[in-house]
Amino acid sequence: MTQLSTKPIDLRELAAALAHHPSVVEKAGIHKAYTRAQDVCGNVSLGDDCAAIEDPESGGYLLFAAEGMLESFVAQDPWFAGYSAVMVNLSDVAAMGGRPIAITNTLWASEGPACEAIWQGMRAASEAYGVPVVGGHTTRISAEAPAHLGASVLGRAGKHLLTSFDARADDRLVIAVDLNGAYRGDKPFWNASTTTDPEILRSNLRLLPQLAEDQLCSAAKDISNGGIIGTLAMLCACSRVGVVVDLDRLPCPSGAEMMKWLISFPSYGYAFAVSENKVNEVVSIFGERGVAAAECGFFTKEEGISLSFGNKVEPVDFAV
Repeated sequence: MTQLSTKPIDLRELAAALAHHPSVVEKAGIHKAYTRAQDVCGNVSLGDDCAAIEDPESGGYLLFAAEGMLESFVAQDPWFAGYSAVMVNLSDVAAMGGRPIAITNTLWASEGPACEAIWQGMRAASEAYGVPVVGGHTTRISAEAPAHLGASVLGRAGKHLLTSFDARADDRLVIAVDLNGAYRGDKPFWNASTTTDPEILRSNLRLLPQLAEDQLCSAAKDISNGGIIGTLAMLCACSRVGVVVDLDRLPCPSGAEMMKWLISFPSYGYAFAVSENKVNEVVSIFGERGVAAAECGFFTKEEGISLSFGNKVEPVDFAV
């Protein structure tokens, strides 16, 4: 399942295309959005997949995150927008080494087919992953106005977190992705969720707390909009490191075009910084569950993202 498209790769052209792709550029510059909250965030580090709030009663952490769905996404595919609002929040909790407790939502919609489809999607994801939707806020709007959807999640983690701030130079890059799926239409979304057995969905999410509790990873982040490259840009910004991505070893669906894959949002995909002596164990944990995982690069002291393919290396120069 790792055979690429037969189309040859022009590494310089690929790096330039990634550096100017809107979804990747957005992620590469997202740290600028944190500044407005720097003086009101308490002792919570901004930039992780969830806010990690110390819980003195358990000795661990409460995890809290929220996601907003793009207006165009909600309009074009309301069922899947509802499903995704739940799914991506659960992925955020897992990326921190946590377990989800419950979901709430915020919905602006008129009473009608779109609202019903959104709710059906949220219900489907809630049932598939076994996490309840326990409330939220609903505002009824006119039928002419576009629907808007957001959701939030509460989770819990032990004393060992997976964060975006602890990748170190010389750590190895491990990418884990469930390739047992297919693209959803022509969008850069790899769907390995809606057609997967619910028990597999749940057990695969439980792998992340296992990695945290066994202290097998230095850092982690779930692969989201902006794909592998946008996600690595965020991870590297938080940890103040760089990364070289080896495209020859990257887990990839058979026949996929590299550019599309690098900006794709997999329904189950994570980037890890792992000490060299722990790489094999991390890769094996995913492999035993049928999740494709591989060491495919390394982190560097010098900041920035570079791609390697064959014997060539090319930087991704973001104009942000």
